[in-house]
Amino acid sequence: AVTLATAGDVALTILAWTVHLLFAVAGARLALTVLVGLPGAWMLIALALVIELADGLWLPAGRSVSFGWWPLGVAVAIAAAGELAEFLAGAVGARRAGSTRAGAIGAVIGGLVGAILGIPVPPPVLGSLVCSILGTFVGAILGELTSGARPPLQGTLRPATGATIGRILGTLAKVPAAAAAWAILVGAGLVRLVVGG
Repeated sequence: AVTLATAGDVALTILAWTVHLLFAVAGARLALTVLVGLPGAWMLIALALVIELADGLWLPAGRSVSFGWWPLGVAVAIAAAGELAEFLAGAVGARRAGSTRAGAIGAVIGGLVGAILGIPVPPPVLGSLVCSILGTFVGAILGELTSGARPPLQGTLRPATGATIGRILGTLAKVPAAAAAWAILVGAGLVRLVVGG
């Protein structure tokens, strides 16, 4: 005989699966937003954290967590590595193109400043990405000019181009990091749903 308690557990189990499915779909979309300059991996992790903190509202009796703190910690580490790769890629690109240390540092600083200043630039999201790329280019040029090691302007274009290409490749490198964070969280949630815990 079906009791009210078992019917409630079935309803909560269905709700837990629904929340996980919605997280998987929304998380995949968030992970892809890194392509347009948004912090998609961090938004994905924030969503998972909200679910983790509120999961007592829908998890069936005996279930304590949706993802677990270890998978969340691993996702944070992967997202941080993706961010680091993005910002260092501009400096590496500049150095490979013959930049001075000042040019490489200028590329990193210019990329950060461009991303921040580009937030209000339309279109929303793309403005920040485009300004970050332009900032990398301009920062590398300014760094080269202040180093005194290059002839004015003409000698700065190759390192600045290398920095810009590196920055674009760094942004693309964040996609696998965001995808890995998503896969870890979806996988951990799925294991918890199937096995329990």
